[in-house]
Amino acid sequence: MNTKRKTISEGLFRAELDALFAKELARQGYAGLEVFTTPRKTNITVKATRVKEVYGEKNRRIQELQSVVEKRFGMKPGQVIICCDKIQEKGLSAEAQVESLRYRLEAGLPIRRAAYAVIRSVMEAGARGVEVIVSGKLRAQRAKSQKYRDGFLLRTGQPKIDNVDVAVRSISMRSGMIGVKVKICQPVRPSVPQPDFITIREPKE
Repeated sequence: MNTKRKTISEGLFRAELDALFAKELARQGYAGLEVFTTPRKTNITVKATRVKEVYGEKNRRIQELQSVVEKRFGMKPGQVIICCDKIQEKGLSAEAQVESLRYRLEAGLPIRRAAYAVIRSVMEAGARGVEVIVSGKLRAQRAKSQKYRDGFLLRTGQPKIDNVDVAVRSISMRSGMIGVKVKICQPVRPSVPQPDFITIREPKE
């Protein structure tokens, strides 16, 4: 298999896994995955907020997910290993918050209430800013976009790449498909300096 076909097949594999886990682990706070493939085994690390519920009683739930993935992609038993990592800061993870927003909207919660619930959760976690965008046929027949934001959000340059976490999802509603995007500006960390943040130190005696 050449490099182009291999890249496409890996992307399709990852996208299908992401769709499966987003559907099965929505209540457990699913927030993305990492895939590491070796010639003999495929290691999948699922990120979620409720790790115990992902594993299930006596690891039964995670074993069921492993068998589903093996049967879907024609792999041998034991070739897929799934483990789960807990997200330490749920409020600062765009993946976790966009899944929370998707779950609320599918449950029938009004868009404004769902968006402000996400914003409140993010700002209470210590983020510098947050923006929630919902676009599509929301109420009327004509499609439109709604933006909800709070705090400070970086927009351009390398600081945006380093400090703004972005996640996007598509949701199938009665009126049609709508898209949701969550942007979170991370709090200032010493390891990742931000050019717009200035710290004034006390002079030495």
